[in-house]
Amino acid sequence: MRIIFLLPVSIFLLLACQSTEKSPEPPQRPNILFIMADDHAYQAISAYSARLTNTPNIDRIAKEGLLFTNACVTNSICAPSRAVILTGKHSHLNGKIDNRFPFDTTNVTFPQILQENGYQTALFGKLHFGNSPKGFDQFRILPGQGTYYNPDFITKNEGKIHMEGYTTDIITDMTIDWLDNNRDDQKPFFLAYLHKAPHREWLPAPRHYKDFIKKTFPEPETLFDDYEGRGTAAHEAEMNLLEHMNWAGDSKIYPEVMDELGIPETANWDKAAFKREVGRQNPAQRAEWDAVYGPMNEAFKKNYPTMSRKELMSWRYQRYMQDYLGSIAAVDEGVGKVLEYLDQHGLTENTIVVYTSDQGFYLGEHGWFDKRFIYDESFKTPLLVRWPEVIKAGTRNSQMVQNLDYAQTFLEAAGITAPDDMQGESLIPLFKGDTANFRDAVYYHYYEYPAVHMVKRHYGIVTEDYKLVHFYDDVDEWELYDRKKDKNEMKNVYNDPAYADVVKDLTQKLADLRVKYKDSKELDQKYMDLYKTDK
Repeated sequence: MRIIFLLPVSIFLLLACQSTEKSPEPPQRPNILFIMADDHAYQAISAYSARLTNTPNIDRIAKEGLLFTNACVTNSICAPSRAVILTGKHSHLNGKIDNRFPFDTTNVTFPQILQENGYQTALFGKLHFGNSPKGFDQFRILPGQGTYYNPDFITKNEGKIHMEGYTTDIITDMTIDWLDNNRDDQKPFFLAYLHKAPHREWLPAPRHYKDFIKKTFPEPETLFDDYEGRGTAAHEAEMNLLEHMNWAGDSKIYPEVMDELGIPETANWDKAAFKREVGRQNPAQRAEWDAVYGPMNEAFKKNYPTMSRKELMSWRYQRYMQDYLGSIAAVDEGVGKVLEYLDQHGLTENTIVVYTSDQGFYLGEHGWFDKRFIYDESFKTPLLVRWPEVIKAGTRNSQMVQNLDYAQTFLEAAGITAPDDMQGESLIPLFKGDTANFRDAVYYHYYEYPAVHMVKRHYGIVTEDYKLVHFYDDVDEWELYDRKKDKNEMKNVYNDPAYADVVKDLTQKLADLRVKYKDSKELDQKYMDLYKTDK
């Protein structure tokens, strides 16, 4: 009788266990938070170097994820870089070769593909081209470059709106508000959080310029570079801090002080840039500004008549760093707020967080500001990625990755097959530590010449060890740099017999890359002709 009693109980318990056992759930697709600043140099992120500033919140992404030390761009200029990111195609194929020519809206972008495949999508901040980006359920974007104070936004649903306050903070608040009030928790999201800062003309928030204007920063060892050992392009570029940076718009010398001292405008938008940006402030903001920048102007008036050119160069470098790095401080704070939101709402584990810039930027190296060149400060860009379920915390990678790769990376993460015409490579194997069989060289091509800063057209190939560059159009010059032995890229060794084999090998590889990416002399000529016709 005892055995007969236990048997039904055993069967009951077995059936009960079977009935409550859940079938395996499909893997949850990750959310994607894409954070991009404008012209944020990797040298100005303390995860790369603590020499200039401290960015603890951006650094957190690297500490908890992966930092790429050789991330780079295909074309170092704002709108073309963004077009490459969105399309996963080089500039010569997506058509956005420079800031002047319009973006071809027949291009299919990765946010469109994500949206079509069930992702909720939103964009807040600076897009820089086009007023109606495809593939976004919601957007609020700055018109063109936007302004640092009291900005206007173009929106998807509300038309043009005006906001009072500091733009970096507003973009952060918009991003968090969307997460809090508009996010559909039944869908994965792609959220583009795109800052205007630290783009020229570098206006920090009052809480930062009050402190940063008192700081002194170490000068780069190449601040007074004379470009010996390099070609025509470096000698003729117009991006020298002393000679080409605007006095009013950039260094914040009041137009009336320029007039009093007899300082001519550097460019025809010098004083206009100051009036556009500082003139945007309301009376209370302007009073705060004048309380700090007024005394700086008075000190400059007193010292200027006796300052040597070297002293002026050093002074302008300090003024540049005070405002540029001060602008980044609010970006870092905003990143911290958004990361904290993810933590508090249980979103951290299944969200890919990317921090990058649309390209690098010169912070006085070689005496320059701006970007455009294939040289490292311009060509390399910060790239920090956190994905707790996939990436081991605190890792680094030195392989040649590009902004060309983001589209395919995000699509693969979402379980979507990328279109055949995308030209990048998914970074997900690198996220997982699988570094074999990844590319060993990248292709670069810059087009905007003749134009502001006068950086000549050039294309090139870059590996971890070397950089081979061809400058063309009104010159025909080649340069080769040994990236390991000459980290500041001070000596062109193209004609050095010791590098003859390297030149031969890279010249062939460059030709192969031109074929692979469907670039050619015919396209070079086409874009030169279009540019001259458009003048």
